[in-house]
Amino acid sequence: MIKNYLFDLDGTLLPLNEDDFLEKYMTLIGKKFYELGLNPKEMVSKLWQGTKAMIENNGEETNETVFWKIFYPYTDKQDDLKSELEDFYRNEFNHVFDSTSPNTYSKKIIAALKEKGYQIYLLTNPIFPLVATKRRIEWAGLNISDFDHITTYENSNFAKPNIKYYQDIMDKFNLKPSETIMVGNDVYEDMIASELGINTYLITNCLKNTQKLEYNHFEQGSLEEFYKNYVMKD
Repeated sequence: MIKNYLFDLDGTLLPLNEDDFLEKYMTLIGKKFYELGLNPKEMVSKLWQGTKAMIENNGEETNETVFWKIFYPYTDKQDDLKSELEDFYRNEFNHVFDSTSPNTYSKKIIAALKEKGYQIYLLTNPIFPLVATKRRIEWAGLNISDFDHITTYENSNFAKPNIKYYQDIMDKFNLKPSETIMVGNDVYEDMIASELGINTYLITNCLKNTQKLEYNHFEQGSLEEFYKNYVMKD
């Protein structure tokens, strides 16, 4: 019996056009860097380098620490820039909302699972700070209080598609694979959880398969189908 639900966010609970999302996000944050007197091209490049470092994190430090060592290694000035970026995610970042397509079934799914008393974890790739993750959760019509745990770069030492990211969550909350399901739209980054014996469900609204992997063997369907045929089946 499934007791624990692990959900991806971008492309899953929050349907979006990833290319449009990244274009708007990079344009806005580049403008922010310019306003702060920083070289936008250089800082955007550092942002991608820091993101790559988080994805390759070996677990010895948090993703936040790994990111900032590369993105902005001037430790005496990090707090000021962090504060400016937090302000960015609370304000300008909202303009990226146009690249998303909120689905009412996301809210129905979470509400139904909460009512049934299941544990619900938001396993969005922890390469964003909590303030940015909170904003994207709100775009999906949800609230951070809807989840028992949310992975962010502050509280995570691994990132997708590293299998240790999933193992860390399983160990931290003493979850059994047979009682747990990972729900996501990425054939590689989300469905890799199956290697640990975790049940999986592939959301097809914004299906992502950059690795061109075979995925017919995964249980799959739209958010609406997941709600009607899985969440509400009992």
